[in-house]
Amino acid sequence: MPLDPQAKEFLDQIAALGGLAMSQMTVPDARRMMDTLASMGDAPPPVASSVDRHIPGPAGDIPVRVYTPVGTAPFPVLVFFHGGGWVIGSIDTHDRTCRQLANGAGCMVVSVDYRLAPEHRFPAAAEDCYAATKWVAAHARDLGADPTRLAVGGDSAGGNLAAVIPQMARDRGGPPIVFQLLIYPATVAAFDTPSYHDNAEGYLLTTADMRWFWNHYLGEGGEVGNPYASPLRATSLAGLPPALVITAEFDPLRDEGELYAQALEKAGVAARLTRYDGMIHGFFGLTHLMDKAKAAVQESCGALKQVFGRR
Repeated sequence: MPLDPQAKEFLDQIAALGGLAMSQMTVPDARRMMDTLASMGDAPPPVASSVDRHIPGPAGDIPVRVYTPVGTAPFPVLVFFHGGGWVIGSIDTHDRTCRQLANGAGCMVVSVDYRLAPEHRFPAAAEDCYAATKWVAAHARDLGADPTRLAVGGDSAGGNLAAVIPQMARDRGGPPIVFQLLIYPATVAAFDTPSYHDNAEGYLLTTADMRWFWNHYLGEGGEVGNPYASPLRATSLAGLPPALVITAEFDPLRDEGELYAQALEKAGVAARLTRYDGMIHGFFGLTHLMDKAKAAVQESCGALKQVFGRR
């Protein structure tokens, strides 16, 4: 498929702004750029409530934002991990996405502001996200949530974490997770798939950017084969919850997301894979610009509603 016209228009606008590539930026500059891009667009949709709080983590308190939809408690709950290569991004950059998921799926969303690299390298982000997921499960009834309907989700690096946390929960005795929403997830610290070659440059996220992100996250000589960093490297994916895996055609991460979906299926896990043709990495958060982004959010909300409704 050709590049979607709406994606092309967005890329042309980004190119017109000029500036350095992400992989050539300092970490503070990259974070500021992410914040600026996230602040563009229309106002985020309202929810019944949005509350910032801090919860205990393995190295101090973890900031979270709790979104509650209109309706009657107890709500099913999605623990959400933002993207940004484990280096950039925050609960603020993904505020619109979390509001859309809360409203569309009729679920509470707890967005986790995990520690970022390079200040805090692997496994800091994964341990924070696991601790937050355990905390939500333990305190669900106090929040007005149903601990038997607990899902995890995230995009890009957050999709990596949303794949890792069910593995950690399986290996460490809980908490029970009923679903994983994996939006163009990074699943392996390697750069050898066809999509890394075909989409190396020109589609927002580049191969050089991913090397930059992984290097910051793992550090020199990092644990590239650790399944809690590279979930595709797990010895077994058996016993994990059902998944929806969303990929984008013009994305370096396309193939590893699709390989993970296939590996889940091979391990006996129900995994639905949807590739959005013509789309680029990051499109899920661009519902104000792209029709296929709206479709992907709707698909995600539908999948969440279906799994939550069965319990």
